[in-house]
Amino acid sequence: MKIVVSIPALNEEAAIGKVVSAIPRDVADIVEIVVVDDGSSDNTAKIAKENGAEVIIKHRTNKGLGKTFRDGINQSLKMGADIIVTIDGDGQFNPNDISTLIKPIVDGEADMVSCSRFKEKSLEPRMSSVKKFGNKFFAKMVSIILGKKYYDTQCGFRAYSRKAAMSLILFGKYTYVQEVFIDLAKKGFVIKEIALKIRGERAGGKSRLVKNVISYGIKAIMIIVRSVRDYEPLKFFAVPGLLLVFSGLASSLILFVRWLLISRVDPYLIVAYIDIIAIIVGTILIIFGLLADMIDRNRSIQEQVLYKLKKKELEEMRDKK
Repeated sequence: MKIVVSIPALNEEAAIGKVVSAIPRDVADIVEIVVVDDGSSDNTAKIAKENGAEVIIKHRTNKGLGKTFRDGINQSLKMGADIIVTIDGDGQFNPNDISTLIKPIVDGEADMVSCSRFKEKSLEPRMSSVKKFGNKFFAKMVSIILGKKYYDTQCGFRAYSRKAAMSLILFGKYTYVQEVFIDLAKKGFVIKEIALKIRGERAGGKSRLVKNVISYGIKAIMIIVRSVRDYEPLKFFAVPGLLLVFSGLASSLILFVRWLLISRVDPYLIVAYIDIIAIIVGTILIIFGLLADMIDRNRSIQEQVLYKLKKKELEEMRDKK
């Protein structure tokens, strides 16, 4: 069994060396490390290489965590990984927990395993109330969308089976954490959370991602909304459309009955206009929903074809080695 540990990093020279050197090499037959340097202006890449990282991918400019994550996953697959572990380069997570994280995948119990900082109250790390609220808010959003309780959908310490990693289709540039949950769950993969004790604070420096809480929240919400649009087009378009149509028809019926009784619509003429607009807009949304549902079916077929092509390509690469 081969495990590849992918570490996204941006200006992490204070912590990256300790993180890389602490990755346990005895949890599988082969353990290799990929560090994706997302445009660092310091010695992150050099220190990672000096401390044992087998592969360094260096972006010339900052591409965003979503792009950095995808590059790490793709490189890990090309290296023949059976299991891919992602861990942040800031020293918040304990590399020795990798054996615990991968166990459900090794045992065939899960396709993706995510570290949960909030599943057990006694293991909750110290962090600001704003950050804790944000984490729990997004976990609640994803739980509602997927119809299953998740405690922590923002954690970057995760493990993926080869099949799950090959099946990922992601678009977010800014972040990826919520999108991965939705993408894999909607495709039927089993996701498991494991409560682990972590540092609530970085080993050094400041967060490179959440520089502005409001900006992060808006961008993360947009990624989630787009994921729902792609995977639940009928709910996204048709349900609001039906509500508009039914509310417009109901209100119009009341006005019509009133007109039959007293032969006048005033002073509710504006309501009649609003009802007409609601019915028209609702009908358009229903049509959008039906069209988007057809597109979703085609997308599903295309993803299956893409998976088979990717699998064939990676198998050929492995055979050449």
